[in-house]
Amino acid sequence: MTMRRWLILAALCVAAPAAAQEERDYCPERPGLDTPACTIAPGKVSVETALADWTLDRQVDSRTDTILFGDTLVRVGVGERVEARFGWTPYGHVRERDRSSGDVDAKGGAGDVYLGVKASLLNPDGDKLSIAVLPYATLPVGRSPVGAGDWGAGVLLPVTYELSDRWSLDVTPEVDAAVNQSGDGRHLAYSGTAGLAYKIAADWTVTGEGQVLRDDDPDGHATQTLAALSVAWLAGKDLQFDVFGAAGLDRAAPDVELYAGVSRRF
Repeated sequence: MTMRRWLILAALCVAAPAAAQEERDYCPERPGLDTPACTIAPGKVSVETALADWTLDRQVDSRTDTILFGDTLVRVGVGERVEARFGWTPYGHVRERDRSSGDVDAKGGAGDVYLGVKASLLNPDGDKLSIAVLPYATLPVGRSPVGAGDWGAGVLLPVTYELSDRWSLDVTPEVDAAVNQSGDGRHLAYSGTAGLAYKIAADWTVTGEGQVLRDDDPDGHATQTLAALSVAWLAGKDLQFDVFGAAGLDRAAPDVELYAGVSRRF
């Protein structure tokens, strides 16, 4: 074999893994309640941002409106099966109105820092059956009431199963050491989320989801049930826009959450 042929063969061997890496489809975690099991390819970065996120929570004696701006998750592929994750909310505004007296308390500030690692246990590209484990921690750098006031941690086990070319199922069990409502200490919280996604076109996906969350806060135990619907538009192989809406199905859950966002892979 001539030297020229050896050089061509060597170049093809080096380029093959890179080409395979480029073929991995973009899989943002936005929108929705579920967490997909796919990971970002090594050397790639995904920036996923909620342009605005509004939550309404009406209780017997109060109404609370929470608006988050620029809530962002950054995912970095550090291995064929592993991604590092960093999240932060630059600014949030919470307005609480006492329904008896009419008094209003409004505060704003930055949120806490989120750090996590998602490791794929099966099919990191999300093909067919995909499973991952996702431990995370939150650091109390934010300001109340947007920041929790203490550190928290948890672990998720995302599972994704492609039923067909158009249908896919996501299931995400989660267990957390959630920060107490008082802002000091932690308690057990756990949830289960399931969603069914349907590709109405090659670049449009609609997803319906349900979630049950149990929170054993010392100030009051509660079980929340939510239903959600979201639409994602893949505007390019590295760009996605989305809208999301969720409704609380019981008194303990927030009444409504609405947001719109964008995800970009670099």
